[in-house]
Amino acid sequence: MSALFLMLLVSIVNVGALLEKGSPRREVRRLSCVRCCGPSEQPVSVSSSRYARMSNDPAYSVPKVRPTIDITILKGEKGEMGDRGNPGAVGKEGARGLRGYNGQKGQKGQSGPSGHSCKQLYAAFSVGRRKPLHSADYFEHVTFDTEFVNLYKHFNMFMGKFFCYVPGIYLFNLNVHTWNFKETYLHLMKNDNEVAILYAQPSDRSIMQSQSLMLELQEGDEVWVRMFKRERENAIYSEESDVYIIFNGHLIKPAIE
Repeated sequence: MSALFLMLLVSIVNVGALLEKGSPRREVRRLSCVRCCGPSEQPVSVSSSRYARMSNDPAYSVPKVRPTIDITILKGEKGEMGDRGNPGAVGKEGARGLRGYNGQKGQKGQSGPSGHSCKQLYAAFSVGRRKPLHSADYFEHVTFDTEFVNLYKHFNMFMGKFFCYVPGIYLFNLNVHTWNFKETYLHLMKNDNEVAILYAQPSDRSIMQSQSLMLELQEGDEVWVRMFKRERENAIYSEESDVYIIFNGHLIKPAIE
């Protein structure tokens, strides 16, 4: 009886050994450690941590929904025009632009009425100066304050110049009174060029000095007088009660008669 029990026990042990060798050993699955919180953090559940990882992954990102509003259905009626505002400040002047293209040539104008065969052209002036003058600069423009004759106002009293409006041959005359012990040196000018000189040396006696000449002028030419200062003091004399400085000019022969 004991021998039979012993044989059964041995066979059971052998069968268990064979089963242990033939069957694969199942490894125990170990869960990786997940840091849930730090010393100062609140514990986070495994599901929330998994959602955070999935939300950062583009494959699991949820598209953002942006609502659109049709503003045409919200647009109201057109309002009335407001009052005109105040004009703004004037801006700075811009740079000069490029020159434009030349325009087309205009049509020939109508001829003017014919002149009278007996009509004559005139130009004449006579002006004076009542104040003395010392040349302070190298050149000193002589102006006049008394008008004797100024036909058609061809002599500009403000500028002290005769302007030619009638081309032709003119005669001009300049008379001045010298100053004691001072030099007298003047230029008779045509435009910007001196054409004649009036000169008197310093003397203990003052004298009247004169200069005359004829000039052929074109329309727009200017005739005037200036003082020329050198090393000596240059001056011309006159008085308020009388006129010692006189400038005359008149047309002798017009260019077209």
